[in-house]
Amino acid sequence: MATPVRVLSYNIRSLRDDPEAVARVVRANGPDVLCLQEVPRFWGWRAQRRRLARACGMDVAAGRRACGLAVLAAPRARRVHREFHLLTPDEGLHRRALAVAVLEIGPARLIAASTHLDLADGPRLRHVREVLALLDRARARYGAPVVLAGDVNEEPGGPSWTLLTEHFQDGHATAPAGEPLTFSARDPRRRIDGVFADPGVEVAGCGVPPDEPGDHVRATDHRPLRADLRLPAGPG
Repeated sequence: MATPVRVLSYNIRSLRDDPEAVARVVRANGPDVLCLQEVPRFWGWRAQRRRLARACGMDVAAGRRACGLAVLAAPRARRVHREFHLLTPDEGLHRRALAVAVLEIGPARLIAASTHLDLADGPRLRHVREVLALLDRARARYGAPVVLAGDVNEEPGGPSWTLLTEHFQDGHATAPAGEPLTFSARDPRRRIDGVFADPGVEVAGCGVPPDEPGDHVRATDHRPLRADLRLPAGPG
């Protein structure tokens, strides 16, 4: 029997806007897994991450100070492993990385990964290749399907997005549920955030969730992307 799991991907701009609004957005969507980009990484970074996790009713499952990535997990998602990988550097550009949490949710296991790719085309495509290789190894090591979420900094049809969809299902393209455009929160014109799932994962729906209180604009400059998935039981 398939196990339902909800994944939320969210670029929170280092909590520079309204951290309480960020937490409200997360709680309103009730994710089992929260893949974050631009998490605080300077002074007081560890305390800020823990405070955010508590405010969301979740725990930090993966992530380090570098590169502003984290994976948070709800109480029903038990972390069994975690990894963090720095991607190859480029002079003059921000360092990029991949945060990975291996989670058990009921009878199912999931490899949940968060990344934030570069604005520059060449490094972005090279990093996608590195991410795919790292996730291939994780899939083989832990015997579980992969869900990759993050800020791609490229729209569908670009070379990096296309390479990702050669290996994964594009959540919104597979089962659109909600609006597609994630950036900017104030004036959404681009779909640059994605949730990508292995073929063995059923995508029930994926898109920007509704926001009746208007917290998306208060929270950060990206809109959240929510995916409802069904995981196969046992090893992936």
